[in-house]
Amino acid sequence: MNFENKPQIGSGIYTASEIASILRVPYRTIYTWMNKYWDGKIGKEFGSKYSWNINGKRAVSFHTFIEFYVMMRFSEAGVKPKQVLEAHAELSKMYNTAFPFARKEVLGGIKSDGKHIFLKTLEGIIELNGTKQFNLGLIEIFFINLEFDKDNLASRFWPIGKEKSILVDPKRRFGHPVIDGKNIFPEIIYNHHKAGDPISYIAHVYQISEAEVNHALEYCKAA
Repeated sequence: MNFENKPQIGSGIYTASEIASILRVPYRTIYTWMNKYWDGKIGKEFGSKYSWNINGKRAVSFHTFIEFYVMMRFSEAGVKPKQVLEAHAELSKMYNTAFPFARKEVLGGIKSDGKHIFLKTLEGIIELNGTKQFNLGLIEIFFINLEFDKDNLASRFWPIGKEKSILVDPKRRFGHPVIDGKNIFPEIIYNHHKAGDPISYIAHVYQISEAEVNHALEYCKAA
């Protein structure tokens, strides 16, 4: 089995710092997984790299970006990287994909009794043992805020909830967060606000609702 992960239109482009900002996780953690495991152990398993070089920086696709979140949560629960990598390899073969932790069935099948994590699969249960409490609620919220395509792979992500207008879509603006339907970066709105522009004025200038302005501000302040 040999999977390729190259920059493609519609696949999204995310550096370690961008992933850390969107997912609200430490940059060092993302960097370690990207270099040591994705392009190291997992890359060797499938004979390909999971990242590429963009202007001197390592970047990954939307599906690897989604997998990072799941890996972070497992890591926080004290699951050893070896266990995670073994589960990733087994699930990859089972579902014939390089990105099993971006699949609807796998994400929806994650269960836990606290320190034990159970992955429901087509062929049974895969168990991961952690040393700390696993917060299943964070995975469930993450799952709810994802949208999946016809192949059951994650296709879009709402970082602050589907009821809010901030969207991560690999088919728009290289996958950078935007105001849904407007393709406006939330940072642009935030910079106007920091400069002292009223919310009503910003909404008028960009032809968006005041609610959308507030969503952009909420996203940027959280980051």
